[in-house]
Amino acid sequence: MKTYDKDTSAVAVVLNEFGEAFIESDNDYNLILKHHLKIKILKKGGLAYADFEIPLRKSGGRSELIRSVMASTFNVENGSMREVNFDPKNQFTEDRSKYYDVKKFALPNVRVGSVIEVEYVLESPFIRNFRAWEFQSDIPKVHSEYWALMPANYKYNIALRGYLKLTKSESEIVKDCFMAGGGKAECVQLKCSMKDIPAFIEEDYMTAKSNFLSAINFELEEIQYFDGRKDKLTKEWKDAEEELRRDSKFGLQLKRGGDIMDDKVEQLLVGEIDPLQKARKIYDFIKGWYRWNEIYGEYSEFGIKKAFDNKVGNVGDINLSLVAALEYAGLAVEPVLLSTRENGWVTELYPVLSDFNYVIAKLNINDKVYLLDATEDFLSFGLIPERCLNGKGRVLGDKESYWYELKAPEREKQLSVQKLKIENDGRILGTIQNTYFGYEAMKQRKKLYANSTHKEFIDHLSNAWNGVTITNYKIENVDDFMKPMVVTLEVEMDGSGIGTDNFLFNPFIIDRWDGNPFKSSERLYPVDFGAPIEEIIVLSLEYPVAYEIAELPVKVGLALPDAGGRYLFNVQNNGNTLTMNSSLLISKTLFTSNEYHFLKELFARVVATQQTDLLFKKKL
Repeated sequence: MKTYDKDTSAVAVVLNEFGEAFIESDNDYNLILKHHLKIKILKKGGLAYADFEIPLRKSGGRSELIRSVMASTFNVENGSMREVNFDPKNQFTEDRSKYYDVKKFALPNVRVGSVIEVEYVLESPFIRNFRAWEFQSDIPKVHSEYWALMPANYKYNIALRGYLKLTKSESEIVKDCFMAGGGKAECVQLKCSMKDIPAFIEEDYMTAKSNFLSAINFELEEIQYFDGRKDKLTKEWKDAEEELRRDSKFGLQLKRGGDIMDDKVEQLLVGEIDPLQKARKIYDFIKGWYRWNEIYGEYSEFGIKKAFDNKVGNVGDINLSLVAALEYAGLAVEPVLLSTRENGWVTELYPVLSDFNYVIAKLNINDKVYLLDATEDFLSFGLIPERCLNGKGRVLGDKESYWYELKAPEREKQLSVQKLKIENDGRILGTIQNTYFGYEAMKQRKKLYANSTHKEFIDHLSNAWNGVTITNYKIENVDDFMKPMVVTLEVEMDGSGIGTDNFLFNPFIIDRWDGNPFKSSERLYPVDFGAPIEEIIVLSLEYPVAYEIAELPVKVGLALPDAGGRYLFNVQNNGNTLTMNSSLLISKTLFTSNEYHFLKELFARVVATQQTDLLFKKKL
């Protein structure tokens, strides 16, 4: 095999994959996974698939381990098949994080054309989620099959995720397959497979890969013991709420948090009666007091007192402090548990607290809701980071919890007003004023402070805008987050070709779309922008009277269905002054796979329009 006929671009292909998982009757009733697969290396880029990394979960002093690894590389040499065995001594474990180790090993003698075969046995004490199986990966698979042997007294919720369908789904009863404490139980053996599985291609504007990758997941709902006892693990929300309120790293922190900060909050609010101003002062104080350690978490990592004293904490430390301080000030505030875009969607059918990895504040003032996150220095009051714009969050109310949709309250908006003049000597002089709103303002402020000086920030802009020299600048509202950030630039450009009989000029001088972000012919999963996007360019160009524009480009007016967005483009000429208006708006943040083609067509038109040059020619 030189290429895989169903995907000729594939650098490697999984020829066959088989997994089998079961719970051992002895050895602490741990879960065992046997994983066996064969991969054909088709191109140089596929050599990386001979380097294996197996994640091993760890928590509460327990950890997963690899019992055994067997692996070989097969090559045809001089007309004969040659097998090179992997030496199990050549593997090591890397401490990747607080929650994961990674077992790493590489197969020997791998080259383009090789077939590699690997079989390993993993042992896990974490039976609550049994063992998920991913049918799909970033290379195609000819066949993938998974057998799960589950004791009948372990009741699991089973969910198939993704857009691909199973080619086989069978179940059967296996007698007396599980023994514990003198009792015996039947097992249900689930057999699932897929064939001709396409590679999963990650594209722009998508949430976590795990939301869409075709896989089967398990969540332990209940254990029925042989003495008749039942342990219900999948709680109702009222049970989960009570657990959170009693948790030493969540509910108890909220109760104590206000007392820890009482002096600071009272000093802050002296003479202030307006609830919105109270909230803003508290928000600004918490945001300025803490340094976020870049660690997510819905629970307090250090405890509010220690985090407050040290002025550093994780998301839980900072935002639970924010909730506690707002509550101490008598404001109607509730914590919101959520899962970030990279972490994936949460299960809404029943509470799975492990699905969440973040907490923010929901503030209610005069029938208006403000979502608050104090971890980011450059967020304005009422904005939460784009990483949090992921479906729904669970609000822990005073009496009961409820779902709340996490929507962006503002757009990612940029307005560029450009006034330019082509001089007779060929230079182009003028001003560019960029005004940044909402999420775009936050991004630009972040970029600005990533540089040691404002001049360095401006130099980066000049380097990014090929052919544009910034001769002077002014930056306004840098630290006033409630106002848009305004950058006014005096610019000079070299108009190469100007002065000849004919010359070309592209009116999109800066920040043009270089390519369509939507390249696939089909997209099975949604497009998720997170926040609405708006880009407006208003250009006024004065050119020498000796020239005229050969032909004005046609107007563009393209709208997406269901008021999802639009693109407007228009060029007019009056005397020797050209004016251009370009306006792109994506007002809807989530587009289904059925709407993908409209979105792709819109951006194709934007890219084509922005690549069009205007032809100036000398008057006869």
